[in-house]
Amino acid sequence: MPGPRLRVAIAGLGAIGSELARRLPDEVPGLELAAVSARDHDKARHTLSSFGRDGVPVVAVEELAEHADAVIECAPRQVLETLAESVLGAGKELIVLSAGALLDHPEWIELAERTGGRITVPTGALVGLDAVAAAALADVESLKITSSKPVAGLLGAPEIERLGVDLEGLEEPLRVFAGTARDAARGFPANLNVTVALALAGPGPDRTEVEVWADPHAVYNQHRIELRSSVANLSLMIQNVPSENPRTGRITALSVVSLLRKRVATLSVGS
Repeated sequence: MPGPRLRVAIAGLGAIGSELARRLPDEVPGLELAAVSARDHDKARHTLSSFGRDGVPVVAVEELAEHADAVIECAPRQVLETLAESVLGAGKELIVLSAGALLDHPEWIELAERTGGRITVPTGALVGLDAVAAAALADVESLKITSSKPVAGLLGAPEIERLGVDLEGLEEPLRVFAGTARDAARGFPANLNVTVALALAGPGPDRTEVEVWADPHAVYNQHRIELRSSVANLSLMIQNVPSENPRTGRITALSVVSLLRKRVATLSVGS
């Protein structure tokens, strides 16, 4: 007898949320797209209809936990603050893409522990998180990520505003940040969630080094990871094609689909 279906909801129908709504549940057997939330309900219903998802309800973000076992956050950070309380308070799973917010809200982890909820951060636009997490169980000597992005992927970041740099006038690559993952999360809250995911998999946000480069000639969002540990030395690089939102790679939505497939699969590969 097949087990119960995994009910999933999506918070936000931007570039990532819409891609997930298009792919789910067709690409994950045993999954039900139970609900979505969006700022504009009429527009959300039209988007769902275009994917053949007319029966999926559009509800307020606070109501998503009532419909689903797991909620995927694909919304602005301020929405996550409301979403986390309702989903984790109900003992459900919250799949977080805005990983940087976790550093400012340790109480969410405590809430999940009390209620039986769960917080999951997908691999997203990175590579090698499984190997980094495994190495972190031994002894990590150093972990560094160097991120290079097209100018459009960094415009409006608080750190760029603080520096007063005219990125649109750049002719050569420019290093715009060097520091820890914790500081990178504050300076680039919508641009560098990958650094926090890496830090959480590794030795933590204060021991993970970050460099950020704005590259006027770049086509891809590029991330290079260098890890030195007692069990393995890693040099990893990924180039992601930006989505409609230049801050985010197209692979991010597919990473969530892969995560959900593992949840329902008989055979699961990778940790």
